[in-house]
Order: sequence, then C-alpha cells, then structure tokens
Amino acid sequence: MAILLGVVQGSAQEAELPGEIRSFFEVPGEFAGKLSGHRSPLVFEDGRVVKSAEEWKERRAEILETWHGLMGEWPRLLTGDELKLEVLERVKRENFWQSRVRVPMAPGRSELGYLMVPEGEGPFPAVVVPFYEAETSAGLGGKPLRDFALQLAKRGFVTLSFGSPGGDARKPVLSEGAACQPLSYLGYVAANAWLVLANLTEVDESRIGIVGHSYGGKWAMFGSCLWEKYACAVWSDGGVVFDEERPSVNYWEPWYLGNERGAVPKRGLITKENPRGGAYKKLVEGGHDLVELHALMAPRPFLVSGGSEDFPSRWMALNHAVAVNRLLGVENRVGMTNREKHDPTVESNAAVYAFFEWWLKR
Repeated sequence: MAILLGVVQGSAQEAELPGEIRSFFEVPGEFAGKLSGHRSPLVFEDGRVVKSAEEWKERRAEILETWHGLMGEWPRLLTGDELKLEVLERVKRENFWQSRVRVPMAPGRSELGYLMVPEGEGPFPAVVVPFYEAETSAGLGGKPLRDFALQLAKRGFVTLSFGSPGGDARKPVLSEGAACQPLSYLGYVAANAWLVLANLTEVDESRIGIVGHSYGGKWAMFGSCLWEKYACAVWSDGGVVFDEERPSVNYWEPWYLGNERGAVPKRGLITKENPRGGAYKKLVEGGHDLVELHALMAPRPFLVSGGSEDFPSRWMALNHAVAVNRLLGVENRVGMTNREKHDPTVESNAAVYAFFEWWLKR
C-alpha cells in the first residue's frame, strides 16, 4: 500500500473537504457512533483486538487470507504483453476519443469494451466501470443514468468499461482452471483492469478508481476491496452487507458466492428448501460479513451511492470501516448518499462525479 498511503493520507491532512462533498462523509446523528451487530474487523480470528496501525496490517492480511481461502484463490494476474488493449475502432466523441477495444480479463480471455481518453496531455486520472455489458456505461445502451464511463470521460477521466465474462452475468464464464467463486473472479477481472489501465501512458496509475451500479456495484466492491491499488471506489446500491430478507442483496446466488461444484443451481431467497451453499454458506456460518471487506479499503476512500438496498441505517455497518480509519489516524474516508429507489438519479450521480473529482483530480 506504499503508493496509496502516501497519496491519500497526505491529501486528507492538507485540505478540508469542500462543502460539495462534505455531507457524504457525515454520519446522520441517529447512527453516529452506533455499530451494527457484525463482528468487528478490528478483532483477530483468535479474539485479540487490533490496537495499532502495525497490528492492523497483520489483521488486514488475515482477512484477505480468510476470504480468499473460502472463496478460492485467484488465477495468476496478467503481465507484459497480456495487458495490451486491442483497438478495433477509434472515433472522436465530444471532448474525448472513444475506442472500441478488446479488454484482457484473464490469460487468453478478453471481452469487448470501450476505452475513452480525454483530449489534451496526460497522464489523466482513470476510472474502471464494470456492468452487465459495456454499452450502457459508455452511454450507448439507452440508459443515461448508468452511463458513468461517458460522464466521467467528459469530465477529464480516462474510462474503461466492459461487461460480464462470457456475456451473461447469471452464467459467468471463468477462465480455464479458475477455482474461485464467480464474484471473487469478478474482483480478479477488476484487478486485471487496473493493471491494463496502469500500463497506458495516458493514465496516472496512482489515480485509478472504480465505480459500478447494482451488479456492477458488487463487482466494484469486491474489485476495490480485494485489489489494494485502486485509489478509491464508488459502490452504487449493490448491497453493503449480507441481508437474506432482501432478494436483490443476493450474494448467495450461484453466480456470486453460492456456487457449488456438482450442485444444481437454484435461485431465490434462502429457505429450508433452498439452503445456503458454496462459499456464502461458509462465510455466514463462520460469522463473516462484508464489513470485513469494507475495512480492507482503509485508508482509501469509498462512497456508497445508496438506494433501495443501501438505506441510511446501513451506516451502522459502515461505521466499522470508520473505526478502522480512525485507528489509522484518518477521517472522511467512508461516505454514503441515499435515494429512495434502486435506480440512480441525477442527484446521486452528481455526488459520484464530485467524489471522483475530489479524490482523483486534486
């Protein structure tokens, strides 16, 4: 974390958050200081309590080892020439260049996507934008409030957008030999996407973020938490905790964490007839939840763009990450905005763009 610690900690001490984004990081009074009932990420598996930044390094490594152990280890990361984007078409669009590209996802595997590069002289900050398919993020799919890649490119960011491995989110195609859960594999793809962008001369590798909505929000969360080189992240209403009462917070599904070799995939809420399976079962029964992943972001900033699934009371879960950041001596690294419905709004997206403007362009 050497690169990130220097950049992020320095920026926090040198400048106060501007009014435009300050409220994102303010915990509402009714939830201030209140922790959810999840096991604290500041407690080791053997019950010891983390009391220093040095001990946090040890605990952080333990969390990573535990989650990778339960979800399955990643395949090897891309290197060298494997990181090169194949450009199929390049056109001028507004104030940036848009390229249709083949995005390397794993050794020998790629998916079609879009690279957008602002006019002018770089290196630029950059943002990875995963979703079901690349067109929506690029503003070509008829869903304007999900066009994060397009809007960020117009604001001076390099963006890389792409879709599900294999083309179907519910039937993900993992690379040959991959033994990890599908959602962990998406985190692996996000790590490779960071490496692809960092390999471009137009990109400042110390200023790469990631954003996704819904399915893409889960993807962005696992990518940023499991790959520490992302400078910051936005997760839009993907579900920041396991919640078996809400069908859309469906981490138990076989295309996320519930995949079990040889088992017939099932869909829907957890019931006696449809029990937990795969790594999800092991995580829940072991007392693990996503608050442990949130903690891996510290001291890197993240914003939850909350809607119907990530409502204001989710602050009590996020306060665990606030506590980790305070142990490390930093504030204002955990943010959330809220809207009533799942779909992004003009206002919620404005907050997303303001977040990236502050953390990646200053």
